[in-house]
Amino acid sequence: MSKIRVLVVDDSAVVRRVFSEELSREKDIEVIGAAPDPYVARDMIVKLKPDVVTLDIEMPRMDGITFLRKLMKYFPLPVIIVSSLTTEGGALALEAMDIGAVDVISKPGSAYSVGDMSVQLAEKIRGAARVNMAQRRAAMTPVAAVAAPRLALTKSTNKIIAIGASTGGTEAIKEVLVRFPPTIPGIVIVQHMPAKFTTSFAERLDSLCQIRVKEAEDGDAIVPGTALLAPGNFHMVMRRSGARYYVNVKTGPLVCHQRPAADVLFNSVAAYGGANAVGVLLTGMGKDGAQGLLKMKEAGAQTIAQDEKSCVVFGMPKAAIDLGAADKVVPLSQISQAIIDLL
Repeated sequence: MSKIRVLVVDDSAVVRRVFSEELSREKDIEVIGAAPDPYVARDMIVKLKPDVVTLDIEMPRMDGITFLRKLMKYFPLPVIIVSSLTTEGGALALEAMDIGAVDVISKPGSAYSVGDMSVQLAEKIRGAARVNMAQRRAAMTPVAAVAAPRLALTKSTNKIIAIGASTGGTEAIKEVLVRFPPTIPGIVIVQHMPAKFTTSFAERLDSLCQIRVKEAEDGDAIVPGTALLAPGNFHMVMRRSGARYYVNVKTGPLVCHQRPAADVLFNSVAAYGGANAVGVLLTGMGKDGAQGLLKMKEAGAQTIAQDEKSCVVFGMPKAAIDLGAADKVVPLSQISQAIIDLL
């Protein structure tokens, strides 16, 4: 089996060395080069034709966003954004994903050790290598083109929508949420994303949607018209006190190499939401969320998996479908309405 050929683009010699050393331990990944800036990277891409590029944002001579725009126009490749853990970096990373980057990861620091980072980066590289860039670019729907939902909902306090996603999930979650009316039942979301980036992602979604979207804080109530996004580097679980649903945000071990993990959220929704919940598993690499979605279904919840054609990476939904965890398999453009119909 041929190895996934990776080019590392970062102005830090330390980061280039660490990434190269850590990734070289993976049998299916080969670092074919490391570039200190976009100009060197451009020449190496043309010459070496990598399968995946990891790209820093803040670099000399040309920033990563400008380079990415050029790359997507002239030589589209799967790109993973690598950035430091700052709110500003998070906003730029989201801009990069709007342009066409397929995933984002944080540099090693206080939130993630080098070991955690290398495992996650290897998984993201495997996912990125499977992305069909032509299909991804064609599927990126401008917000203005999204149709309004056909059906409004009456207010409900006893229904829960739980969503899990990974690679390609930022675009998929946006497409689902922007179609919801402001009376939709409470929503809890896990998107595999580093700390701080989730803050920017939630703010961006909040500016686009009819509903309120916020990064979850410990004790937040799950209420109609609001979506709570699990903060990066923390698990989120649902709890119930009488008729009131709320979330706990907590630390804990990585699950399926992830924190937050969809399985952790879905397991709690199965326990406390039961038949009052709808579970949705969107595009993503790996198997996170599949077992949890099955537990939700066994607890009486109705469950949806995104179909293969509309996925950036058909990993997590496929794992759920293979387990028999999905009641429905639905294209991304129809998932919002499918949720509304079930409710």
